[in-house]
Amino acid sequence: MSRGWVNCSLGGFTLEARWDIQPGQVMVLFGPSGAGKTTTLRAIAGLVRPLGGHIEIGDRVVYDSARNTWTPPHRRRVGYLTQQFHLFPHLTVANNIAYGLSHLSKSAARDRVHQLTRSLGLEGLEDRRTWQISGGEQQRVALARALATGPELLLLDEPFSSLDAELRRSLRRELRVVLAESAMPVLLVTHDREEALAMGDSVQVIDHGKIISEGEPLDVLGQPGRGRVARLVGVENLLHLTLESRNPRDGTMMCVGEGVRLEVPLDHPPSPADSAANGTDRSHEPVTVGIRASDIILSMGEPVGSSARNRLPGRVTGVEQRPAGYEVTVDCGPLLRCHITGSALAELGIEQGMDIWAVFKASSCFLVQEEAAGSDISEVSP
Repeated sequence: MSRGWVNCSLGGFTLEARWDIQPGQVMVLFGPSGAGKTTTLRAIAGLVRPLGGHIEIGDRVVYDSARNTWTPPHRRRVGYLTQQFHLFPHLTVANNIAYGLSHLSKSAARDRVHQLTRSLGLEGLEDRRTWQISGGEQQRVALARALATGPELLLLDEPFSSLDAELRRSLRRELRVVLAESAMPVLLVTHDREEALAMGDSVQVIDHGKIISEGEPLDVLGQPGRGRVARLVGVENLLHLTLESRNPRDGTMMCVGEGVRLEVPLDHPPSPADSAANGTDRSHEPVTVGIRASDIILSMGEPVGSSARNRLPGRVTGVEQRPAGYEVTVDCGPLLRCHITGSALAELGIEQGMDIWAVFKASSCFLVQEEAAGSDISEVSP
């Protein structure tokens, strides 16, 4: 278990962080570069001295500003894995893993190394130097070294960022198995949405040193309800529309603007108090609707007999290759970005200038709350 809070100041940057991670859980810190993610890890590890705070690791308080408690980094029992790995090139794989095991007997250290090389798929590589193995194998060695001493908390700072997409997915699966067996709390830093969804039991979105959203990964990153969060997690389509009408019976409402009319999930039915206070049914309110590019289907003609409530004619204005397929931009009044596979692109013969239909369910749309300029959108504080 690890929990606590810290306030840090580095130059003109201020960080307010808090966390509560139970044994066997992975908490993800998600956000852009410079948001304060790495500073949070360094403060927990004892590499940055906070202005104030309280840090618990296991059953020990390792930092408490009110009581002047400070445990140095080498006594905090924290495993810290960065994206650079920091392996020793003059040592073998086995000696890299055993580097922090000098307090054990030779036989105990050897057994621990053997256990980790077996569980992380490094058997047969023990006598090689780290520059003689692949990037994925180096990542496993670095992870094994971080786990070797039996830390009470594991900190992972974008450990997969230097690897290709397929290798990242493979190593994430392997790491999840290892972590499940260890029952160790883990704090993982990433700005990769797929990684956060695959690895996290919980997630915090951090920006400009403050937590702006937190919860279960799919809830926070799937259909984020705040404009800043939606942009940080890469929601491709944010449409600024006007509420036309609500249909509480179906749980939907109609929104119009930019030459389109969309059916989207109901926010909430207007209460009598709302109507009395405003003297109106609250139609014509501005709303922002988010739609993920992967939730839009492209069709050569208007679908017939489809349950999808939104079917928009448009024209292809751009086709760009992206990881795992293509991004197609369609002008339907608003510009919609859609993600499709290469085989779908070829089968439909999609090219710039052609007419096409963009199709998506009402449930694929979600409402996004836009923050006023200069407002403090932090939802929590230490």
